[in-house]
Amino acid sequence: MSRQNFYKTTALAFAMMFGSAAANAAPTELVVAHALSATSHYAVGAEAMNADLAKRSNGKFKLTQSYGGSLGGERELAEGTQIGTVDLAIISTGPVGNFVPDTLILDIPFLFSSYEHAHAVLDGPIGQKLLDKFPEHGLHALAWGENGFRNLTNNVRAVKEPADVHGLKIRTMENPIHIEAFRTLGILPTPMAFTELFTALEQGTVDGEENPIGVILSANFADVQKYLSLTQHIYSPAVILIAPSVWDGLSEEERSWFLESAKAGVKAMREKVRSDADNGVAILRDKGMKVVDDVDTASFQTALQPAFDEFSKKFGKDNLDAIKNFKQ
Repeated sequence: MSRQNFYKTTALAFAMMFGSAAANAAPTELVVAHALSATSHYAVGAEAMNADLAKRSNGKFKLTQSYGGSLGGERELAEGTQIGTVDLAIISTGPVGNFVPDTLILDIPFLFSSYEHAHAVLDGPIGQKLLDKFPEHGLHALAWGENGFRNLTNNVRAVKEPADVHGLKIRTMENPIHIEAFRTLGILPTPMAFTELFTALEQGTVDGEENPIGVILSANFADVQKYLSLTQHIYSPAVILIAPSVWDGLSEEERSWFLESAKAGVKAMREKVRSDADNGVAILRDKGMKVVDDVDTASFQTALQPAFDEFSKKFGKDNLDAIKNFKQ
């Protein structure tokens, strides 16, 4: 064999050896954490994101789930991504406003008229402008996910109109917009981490709570709550966070993989939320919940007018109108 052919053969052997090693290299494993169950829409979204990311990265990255609040409640998960102890997290916007105040506008009651309306706003320039605010506060958000429209449950009485909620002790998220709205209605809001909620309902520490149908289902709240009122008082987004320490270590191409995979996760999450919303009420009825489906929405909106006036001052009427009147 000539010296030239020897070098070519040796180079090819090394290339094959190192190429094989690279192909068989263990994937970089990252944990995506959330506070809901393994059957929830968050879990479905995380699973879809992992599948898409593995495909795009040719197995370079793998996402594993930590669910049920095993790494903490939503506030702790946001803090964890901020300081880099949590790789990725899916959380509701409830506590996010304490970190990124601009996002609080999304939590105003009766701001969104439908799922389609909410998706158009969040997937468009308004939603992107809000996502761009996260790095200013030591966070990085990949995409807006979804919880869905929130409904009220309690153990005291059926709720159809504002007078029915007066004096009820209702668990709320740690969110000043929700708290102000509920106080305006005469509710006694009790901020509490989601991970503490089931026990609080079981022991009677609070009378009730409010969540989308999918959360009520996956958290088994029918076991500890008698009444469900389809108030749909707030559309609740979620957000997919990634630790800045992880994001900063990615190449531009790798960042594009995560962004596109987050979209796949959002799609799956929204499909699950919609399925739960369409089918879950019947399941909750079968589990024994007494469902009020003729809620007087107009009277709730009227009762909330003082809060709406304050929200207009806080966020600007033009900004609220831009969301309410947004068309794709």
